[in-house]
Amino acid sequence: MTTHRSACPLNLAVEVLGDRWSLLVLRDVMFAGRRHYRELLLASDEHISTKLLADRLRSLTAAGLLTRVADPTHRQKGIYSLTERSIGLLPTLVQLGVWSHRELSASDELSRYAETLARGGPELQASFMDDLRETHLGADARRRPSEDSPSVAQALAAYDAETTDGSPD
Repeated sequence: MTTHRSACPLNLAVEVLGDRWSLLVLRDVMFAGRRHYRELLLASDEHISTKLLADRLRSLTAAGLLTRVADPTHRQKGIYSLTERSIGLLPTLVQLGVWSHRELSASDELSRYAETLARGGPELQASFMDDLRETHLGADARRRPSEDSPSVAQALAAYDAETTDGSPD
């Protein structure tokens, strides 16, 4: 049984996600579709070390935020997947991304998912969460049919068109 400093909701979240790398690993799986160790290691803008990545993957798996299954194409590789618990973090990650873009001058390019999902509101976020469920948990995990959901790809394209042609917010 894990002992926590307190039962405060923020404390509990920080105990699971408050290190320097856990949210970045989840970001890469969630938004960049990186699901193999090597992809997470080599494509990270922040250049996580091999030891730290292995440790974070273990801790995120132990916390129920990721699962790992053997890759059928290569016996030494594993495929990491989000869980319902980590998919539930999407609205929080969106708000953190928006705050960072607006208050800390995060790049426009790297903020496009957060800004697009924030602008699309709960409906677009729910659609993206369903897309994640289908990718990581299977088609049966969707909560509503994809044809009934707004398109994240279309919303991203609209955001990109708006931000590249200089239109106001």
